[in-house]
Amino acid sequence: MTATGEHREGAGSTTRGYGWWERRRSIALDVVLALLSALECALEGVKFAGDAGLPVPLGVVFGLLAGSVLLVRRRWPIAVVLVSIATTPAEMGFLMGLVGLYTLAASDIPRRITAVLMGMSLVGTFIVTYVRLRQSVSVHAGNFGPGDWYVPVLSLFMSLGLTAPPVLFGLYIGARRRLMESLRERADSLERELSLLADRAEERAEWARTEERTRIAREMHDVVAHRVSLMVVHAAALQAVAPKDPAKAVRNAALVGDMGRQALTELREMLGVLRTGDPMTARVARVPLAAVGQAAAAAAAAAEDGPRLHEVEALVGQSRAAGMTVELSVDGEARPYAPVVEQTAYRVVQEALTNVHKHAAGAKTWVRLAHRGSEVAMQVENGPTDGVTADAGLPSGGNGLVGMRERVLGLGGVFVSGPTDAGGFRVSAVLPDQRAV
Repeated sequence: MTATGEHREGAGSTTRGYGWWERRRSIALDVVLALLSALECALEGVKFAGDAGLPVPLGVVFGLLAGSVLLVRRRWPIAVVLVSIATTPAEMGFLMGLVGLYTLAASDIPRRITAVLMGMSLVGTFIVTYVRLRQSVSVHAGNFGPGDWYVPVLSLFMSLGLTAPPVLFGLYIGARRRLMESLRERADSLERELSLLADRAEERAEWARTEERTRIAREMHDVVAHRVSLMVVHAAALQAVAPKDPAKAVRNAALVGDMGRQALTELREMLGVLRTGDPMTARVARVPLAAVGQAAAAAAAAAEDGPRLHEVEALVGQSRAAGMTVELSVDGEARPYAPVVEQTAYRVVQEALTNVHKHAAGAKTWVRLAHRGSEVAMQVENGPTDGVTADAGLPSGGNGLVGMRERVLGLGGVFVSGPTDAGGFRVSAVLPDQRAV
């Protein structure tokens, strides 16, 4: 009940099955071989019937039935070989024996069974050949007198010639077929692995693009929100004091201009990074992973020139100039940190002050910095609004606290924010000193 697998060679996965055949060519080949074998056995059955004293039609029918067994060689190769061995004494079924042994050797049947059936076929062929040659030598002994070695040696050569070649050829074809199947499976496996790797690479690229978009969005939010918020506050103050104090109005106008130029400068730097690395585009087209990596490297390089902690005092001064009451206190000895740490600390203070401008006009604010052993801490706390200062009407996108939390947690820090008991709001963050890690 074991198929040879020969019918699978060269057939794709979409081939249609016909019984135990999978291709029409296999059916045609087996039908032709069965017809030739049946014809051979029928002709040899005539001689067999004469030698055995049986009716000739009976011998022909027996030969036809025996030879047609070759039709099922792919499904039952053992049965075909056994029939060929059984018909060996009748000196018929030579084609059936050759094809049957080849099919058996090329199949997935255990090799011990193949060896046993080959040995049976070899012994049967040797005995029949030996008997026939002995009889022929005895008849022609007067004219031809070979030695005693002639009959057994010739019988051995003939039996080996009828059994060894088909078995060896079948073993070769079977090994080659199994090798091809193994290579095909390995190629399919490699194709699946490559597809999986490509999907993972695309996922990593998408993740990198998302991270870069988020980072750039945070940077632009910090720059635009803070600078523009201060510009709006100064513009409102300018409108209020212009009729009463022209000199102060001139100073406020100069501050608005300086802040606008600073905002344009920082935006120009970010846009330069975008144009250089091109980490994202307005279209939906996919960007290669290499381009994302280059953009990330360019963004990291740009971060080296970002704001530093020592600029926090100037940042507080800008808020004071906009009319906010701000107190700055620094604990510990100031020291340099990693650029990304200083930039993150600066942005946290900047965004917290921007939120005070937006949501707590006129509130008193405290900015505290603390330099500790292996970390830097910052806190921005504001009291309740005084109820006198007019609200500047600044819009809020609700992304300020989210952006600060992402920045701090991305560096392994701690971020806490929430209202105070006095009715104000507090933002606290602690960043590890990455140079000390």
